[in-house]
Amino acid sequence: MMVSFFDQFASPSYLGVPLIAIAIALPWVLYPTPSSRWVNNRLITIQGWFLNRFTNQLMLPLNIGGHKWALLLASLMIFLITINMLGLLPYTFTPTTQLSLNMGFAVPLWLATVIIGMRNQPTIALGHLLPEGTPIPLIPVLIIIETISLLIRPLALGVRLTANLTAGHLLIQLIATAVFVLLPMMPTVAILTATVLFLLTLLEVAVAMIQAYVFVLLLSLYLQENV
Repeated sequence: MMVSFFDQFASPSYLGVPLIAIAIALPWVLYPTPSSRWVNNRLITIQGWFLNRFTNQLMLPLNIGGHKWALLLASLMIFLITINMLGLLPYTFTPTTQLSLNMGFAVPLWLATVIIGMRNQPTIALGHLLPEGTPIPLIPVLIIIETISLLIRPLALGVRLTANLTAGHLLIQLIATAVFVLLPMMPTVAILTATVLFLLTLLEVAVAMIQAYVFVLLLSLYLQENV
C-alpha cells in the first residue's frame, strides 16, 4: 500500500479529535517561568539573554511608538521557532506547514500595522501608494499596483513560511525513503545518501529558525512604515 508523502502534513487526530491544539500549546510548556530571585539558573539566564538581545535587535529601527509591539513580536518569534524545531523530530507534526495557521498569524498582524498607519499618520500611509514625482498619466496605474502590492503582503508572509517548511520536510522524507530502499541493495550509495540526509537535516534546522526570524522581521518592517 502506497502512502502519500503529503500525509505527513495532515492534522493528526485521536478518536476523531484533532490534536493540532496540543501541538500549538506544547511549546509554551517547554520554557521555564522566570523567577523573582536575584540569582537564576543557567537555562533561565540564557533564555533571558536571548530574548533581550533579539528584542533590542528587532526594535532598533523602530521609534518609541513601535516598542509597544516588543512583547508580541518576541513571543511570536519564540513560538514559531519552537514549533518549527519540534516538527523536525520523528513522529511529530508541524502546525506551521498549514497555510491556514500561517495566514491566521499574518493577516491580523499585517492588518493591525495598516490600521495603526491609517490612524496615526493617514497622509503618509496613503502616500506610500503613490511615489513622489510620478507622471500624471501613470498615477492610476501605480495606485492600483501599489494597492495590490500592499494587499499581497500577508499572503506572501504565510506562503513563504508554509512553502519553505513543506519543501524541506518533503525533501527529507524523499531522501530518507531512498536510504531505506538502497540500504539492502547498494550499501555504499545508501551511506552516501544518508550523509546528504544528515547535512540536509542541519540545513532544515537553520531554515526553521531563519524562516521564523524572517516572518517577524517583515512584520516589524511593515510596522516601521506605519509608526
